[in-house]
Amino acid sequence: MTLKERDKNHLWHPLKQHQTHPESLAIVKAKGCMLTDENGNEYIDAISSWYTCMFGHCNDFIIDKVHKQMQTLDQIMFSDFTHEPAVKLSEELIKILPKGQNRIFFNDNGSTAVEAGIKMALQYYFNLDQKRSTFIAFENGFHGDTFGAMSVSGLSVYNGPFENFLMDVKRIPTPNGENHEEILEQLAQIIAENNIAGFVYEPIIQGAAGMKIHNAKGLNEILKFCKANNILTIADEVMTGFGKTGSNFASDFIETKPDIICLSKALTAGLVPMAITSCTEKIYKAFLSNEMSKGFFHCHTYSANPIACAAANAAIELLQTDEIQQNIKTISASHKQFLEHIVKHPKVKKARSQGVIFALDLDTNSERYGGLRDKLLKFFMDRGVFLRPLGNTIYIQVPFIVSKKELEKVYKTIEESLEIV
Repeated sequence: MTLKERDKNHLWHPLKQHQTHPESLAIVKAKGCMLTDENGNEYIDAISSWYTCMFGHCNDFIIDKVHKQMQTLDQIMFSDFTHEPAVKLSEELIKILPKGQNRIFFNDNGSTAVEAGIKMALQYYFNLDQKRSTFIAFENGFHGDTFGAMSVSGLSVYNGPFENFLMDVKRIPTPNGENHEEILEQLAQIIAENNIAGFVYEPIIQGAAGMKIHNAKGLNEILKFCKANNILTIADEVMTGFGKTGSNFASDFIETKPDIICLSKALTAGLVPMAITSCTEKIYKAFLSNEMSKGFFHCHTYSANPIACAAANAAIELLQTDEIQQNIKTISASHKQFLEHIVKHPKVKKARSQGVIFALDLDTNSERYGGLRDKLLKFFMDRGVFLRPLGNTIYIQVPFIVSKKELEKVYKTIEESLEIV
């Protein structure tokens, strides 16, 4: 019996309708940018396995660092203890995080990083004897699958069955360079009518919405307005963090910095799960008290796992090397060249790029999550390229180590796919 056949006996895969899509491809090996299935077929991982393996799969440098850590300290509870990998990670992260961040809180994944950020904001005001329970978020945003993260997300395809159980969230449009004055007027009305705790946003790029890029200057005006009205700003950099946008963080492109930042995915280079919620010293100090109840009683068993911290330390070290920084610039320039070419195609409605992220929207009336997406996915996989369309949006987020030949194959495959649309 093949691995694919055995899989169907007991496993329940995420984001999958098993009735119509009963099979999952069995991957037995991954190295660099290549995935290998149980039949020996190879695929270029052109989305870095959901934006995690940015230094390629099974990176030797990271594996070596993690292997050494595994022989010294594997797991220790972080409530009463500390250790070198966590301390070092906090020091190295603070050096590269946007200005103002000074405290590091550990989580398990992107959803829980956002969840902790939401709880920090709520308890921050609770500790100051202010009752605030409503959040502001962008339309079509996505922030995760736990209940707080779902609440601030705006994609009903993920959250539909749970909408009656979610927190109170007011939604605003993303800034497009021309509408920020209208957004500020809407914000003023929302603030006047609600007790707002925080604004949760994906800076510059909305990932699950189709890699939609919004205006940095307009976002800056929104953040300034929030800060002027004593509303905490929570940047979800789970997807955008660690070099993907052309800078260490998407917030680097915005003058007004967030109060809280949520991190995961490329944090550990895809090797092991871990997430972080960072915040300013001002927020941290609101939790200091002789009253035990004012502490932040939120904990994950594997918080600051030493092995995960070792992977993150290695990833940050690699990110700052001249080689990786040059690779990011090279990929970014290559994307822009491809954009200039492909945007002229009659089947392309819109195209955009930012750092190593590229996306195009197909000019078609097909449903966003309809048959076209499945047809495209099969087309790509049959040609040895793993691209996972978001409905009518085809996007690329290649590892920083992708070769010119591999990247050209990805471009060529996308262009050929337009003939079947």
